[in-house]
Amino acid sequence: MNRFMMVGLFVLSGLALLSAGLFMIGNRHEAFARHVELYTDFSDVSGIVPGAKVQVAGMDAGEVLAMEVPLSPPAKFRVKLRINEKLNGLVRTDSVVTVGQEGVVGNRFLEISAGSPQAPAVENGATLKGTEPTDLSAILELARGTIVNLNTTVHNANTLVTNANGLITEVAGNLNATLDKTKLTISNANDVVTGLKEGRGPAGMLLRDEAVADQVRQAVANAKSATSELKRTAEQANALMSDLQSKGLPNQVDDTVKEAKKSVANLNAASAQVRQAIADLTGPDGDGVTATSTIRESLSNVNVATANIADDTEALKHNFLLRGFFNKRGYYSLAGLTPDQYRRDRSFAASNSDRAWLTADQLFHSKADGSEELTSKGKSELNSAIKGYGSKLLESPIMVEGYADTDDSADCLALSRHRATLVRNYLQSHFALDSARIGALAMENRPPEGLAHSTWDGVAIVLLKLKR
Repeated sequence: MNRFMMVGLFVLSGLALLSAGLFMIGNRHEAFARHVELYTDFSDVSGIVPGAKVQVAGMDAGEVLAMEVPLSPPAKFRVKLRINEKLNGLVRTDSVVTVGQEGVVGNRFLEISAGSPQAPAVENGATLKGTEPTDLSAILELARGTIVNLNTTVHNANTLVTNANGLITEVAGNLNATLDKTKLTISNANDVVTGLKEGRGPAGMLLRDEAVADQVRQAVANAKSATSELKRTAEQANALMSDLQSKGLPNQVDDTVKEAKKSVANLNAASAQVRQAIADLTGPDGDGVTATSTIRESLSNVNVATANIADDTEALKHNFLLRGFFNKRGYYSLAGLTPDQYRRDRSFAASNSDRAWLTADQLFHSKADGSEELTSKGKSELNSAIKGYGSKLLESPIMVEGYADTDDSADCLALSRHRATLVRNYLQSHFALDSARIGALAMENRPPEGLAHSTWDGVAIVLLKLKR
């Protein structure tokens, strides 16, 4: 009996220890706690594996459950993780997920930052923004490049100092030579001044010798005599001019000037005749209408006739008998359509046209000033929406219908037009489309009748099937 009791006690003790161990293991992995599952995206997971630890604001909060491998290089790894529901209040929609590491070579884990109080708390299944990790090898490579640049800079500095030393030595030598020459020049100047004072040389003679001074005085007297002779020569030239005038030479010059004046008068008369002929040509006719007015009126009539022909041609384009003829030859304009014309004309609003419906949330987001812009995700959505059209994208006309579901009619029209224009400009630029074959139309929030939607908020891309 005692033996069976001992065996029973041993079995019960083992079961108790096993239960305690399972409870401790489950408690460590938070198997019995309530969790919230979240998602995040990374281009490089940097060693994160399922089962890796997840922290919220530095506190252990959960683990990585699974990772979805992308199908193409532009896509990202989608990481599924769960955290304890107790810490969910710290995680907000603006929280950021980063990759951390325990020490230098420790295990990798995910760190979720605490969000701001103004942002709402995340819900189960939400996706948080992920920040790409900085790899240690990349940091080391950057540090190595910095060290190489530093070594190069130090080497260049040493070379600069060496060159500066050589330049200083050369300048010092040149300065010493210049000082020696300056001393020699000063010595020679002293010798010249001393010679002048002592009367040596021509300059000294001028300053000291009286005989030389007398010679200078004689030279001045000779100059005065030469000036008197020059004056007498000028008086003789005046007498010669008087003699020429007495012989009638000025009268001959006057006759020549008169003939020149007559020639100028004849030229003036000819110019007056030319001006009169031009005035007669451009002047008014018998009814008082000038040639300029006649030409201007003719040009005006030509412009009116051209405008009337353009209006008649436009009317023929929309005539149900001739519309197919013009469409077959490309005589249609997407730019001149109004929303009402577009809705009424089954050539444009046909239900069998290839039509892709895209919501505003898929394509746009608001900027700081409140206006919308096309996002990178929106561009990918547009590419995916029309990739199945193939060559038809380049052969068929395209209409981008813009829709906006707002209460104010003016805002609705402006926003739908803005959305259609953004998408039209992107498609035209990205696929190099002819601007005459792609249009943008503000449909407010009312698609044409007979389609899959009665209202819409976003855009619709339509490959038009015009009758040929």
